Amino acid sequence: MERLNSKLHLQNCYIMKENERLRKKAQLLNQENQALLSELKQKLGKGNSSKGNAPNDILDLNLNLNLCSTSNANPANSSKP
Repeated sequence: MERLNSKLHLQNCYIMKENERLRKKAQLLNQENQALLSELKQKLGKGNSSKGNAPNDILDLNLNLNLCSTSNANPANSSKP
């Protein structure tokens, strides 16, 4: 029984470590997405300043990215007591 408990404890530690690694990676990807979105908005803003209004596609893109980033902002903390 103790051996099984030790094995499960090691698996749990590994899972928590992997979860932390993936959370950090997700945060970096989110930051990169936000930077790219900002850059895209700037480029579209400059390109459209002489052409008229910005296309609706960028608004849809922004909405979708915001929904993704808020729903996945910190999923690990939601399971903590």
